[in-house]
Amino acid sequence: METIEELKDTAAHAAGTRIARLSVCAYKIPTDAPEADGTYEWTSTTLVTVEADAMDQTGFGYTYADTATATLIHDHLANVLSGLDAFSPQSAFLAMRRSVRNLGREGIASMAVSAVDVALWDLKAKLLGMSLLKLLGALRASIPVYGSGGFTSYTNQQLQRQLAGWIRDGIIAVKMKIGSHPECDVDRVRAARQAIGSADLYADANGAYSARQALHMAEKFVNFGVSWFEEPVSSDDLPGLRFIRRRAPSCMEIAAGEYGYTQLYFRRMLRAEAVDVIQADATRCGGVTGFLKAAEEADSFGIPLSAHTSPSLHGHLCCAAPRARNVEYFHDHVRIERMLLDGALAAQDGMLKPDLSAPGLGLNLKKADAEKYLVYRGDRA
Repeated sequence: METIEELKDTAAHAAGTRIARLSVCAYKIPTDAPEADGTYEWTSTTLVTVEADAMDQTGFGYTYADTATATLIHDHLANVLSGLDAFSPQSAFLAMRRSVRNLGREGIASMAVSAVDVALWDLKAKLLGMSLLKLLGALRASIPVYGSGGFTSYTNQQLQRQLAGWIRDGIIAVKMKIGSHPECDVDRVRAARQAIGSADLYADANGAYSARQALHMAEKFVNFGVSWFEEPVSSDDLPGLRFIRRRAPSCMEIAAGEYGYTQLYFRRMLRAEAVDVIQADATRCGGVTGFLKAAEEADSFGIPLSAHTSPSLHGHLCCAAPRARNVEYFHDHVRIERMLLDGALAAQDGMLKPDLSAPGLGLNLKKADAEKYLVYRGDRA
């Protein structure tokens, strides 16, 4: 197995295609209203962006994480990438993954690797003069979205207004948060159903329930047509997920996986028969390279794949993944990407359709607009 230095030696033979510079920034953007789910609440979201340069082209990548992620990219990963071949994101991915072994590969380190990996794939596509989707190989031209938000911090009126707005926009499935106050959840689900008519309704507990409590709630939610129950218990509780999956109403799918950081995580979840739908997030699980590995696991087990948030990135990836079903059109990320990213994908008639004429992801940071949210800047040549 090649060492990081051997990978660099190989890259050195690719004259003129070495990664020349890596820069990283973090932007802290306030939410438009307090947001909460079954186990957490927040008032801001941090966007970490990466730019990678080679041969007069700049690749762009990003993740939603903490400022510590940006620090790790600047202080550690930039050194690892220096001299690697811009045409081989896989080699860079392997080098980065090895380099964070003693830092803890999951969590912050994996999100840092993810942002850089996305930038490198975007760079490669731009160097080749093609869209990322075309580079990966398009299996479909577009992918459905489901509207996602419905935070537990919302009143029933706010909940209904948001969900109904997505339906008016042509989106035919929506997801709401539950679990902060279990005693109110049935009433909130009832209110959601009243607002969306016959559209598909998903519910996400973010691991707030115990297994038996979740099963009890599933039996109530089915009366209001909830067809997708996400993280009824912690995604780390594979026996609990399997318990619920085997006993929940047959018309209700159990979903989880958004906190997966490695290919092995997804394999373990699928081997445990814990979910009907596996979720993956390229901004956490290793960028484009890691998402494609998660897609391989979904395909090998014959299980549908759903992308967690970050629609401007996942629109491309899901159009290239065989088992991809949909992309989460998450309120907070849709708002941020519209605000700060030129070329952000917007759902049309409930679908995301990547622009095949735009090189790479087709995304560029609106730096002047983003500047007021800047909390960290790092640049390494």
